[in-house]
Amino acid sequence: MKDVSYSDRRGFLRRSIAIVPAATAFGAGGVTGAALAQTAAKAPAPATSPGAPNAPYTPVYFNATEWAFVQAAVARLIPSDDAGPGAIEAGVPEFIDRQMEGAFGHAATWYMQGPFIEVSPLFGYQKKMPPREVYRAGIAATDAYCRKQFADKPFAQLAAAQQDDVLKGLEAGSVTLDGVGATDFFGFLLQNTKEGYFSDPIHGGNKNAAAWKMIGFPGARADYADWVDRPGVKYNLPPVSIAGPQG
Repeated sequence: MKDVSYSDRRGFLRRSIAIVPAATAFGAGGVTGAALAQTAAKAPAPATSPGAPNAPYTPVYFNATEWAFVQAAVARLIPSDDAGPGAIEAGVPEFIDRQMEGAFGHAATWYMQGPFIEVSPLFGYQKKMPPREVYRAGIAATDAYCRKQFADKPFAQLAAAQQDDVLKGLEAGSVTLDGVGATDFFGFLLQNTKEGYFSDPIHGGNKNAAAWKMIGFPGARADYADWVDRPGVKYNLPPVSIAGPQG
């Protein structure tokens, strides 16, 4: 994991968008084509009260302990700074929670039959548990590891530097978790954090298209004819979500 104290945060995020699937920028994580439309129809609506657009989001999949972990972890993966909002401000935890109840979380569009054998990471995820189960097992196992290493404190209660060390250990596989692969868990967590940060706001993340504004991405705007013959000219129109303009 990159050191989250680095100064070139904008450059890191610009590079990150290059490896986030295009479908994610406009759709839900890991879903494309006809499956996207089906997922959108099944995805849970934000758990907020009518008429209260700024009401806190209530998770529909994660319990309170898991929710605290997700918030703490994504806050370290993409912290806020002068360049732009962090993962918390961008609504990444909400995006991840909603994905757990959608096609991605259930691995609904994946081939999930055996045999389940150890293969090269080049083949992608090849395990039995769908992502939502990897998250549940991974969070519990990481908290158990942290309690053993840090005076009975779960991950969410650790100091920022300690959290960074744990996340780096998960990424490298130097932290061993019971019942789930550390690199599998971290891989989903990092992937979904990036997706939630850069996704279309309709899916709960990238609140007010703040990440798009930060990197100069126009979003789902349909007409660029006026800009085709203007190379080098800054595109100064606000980004557009599938749901409409974002200010």
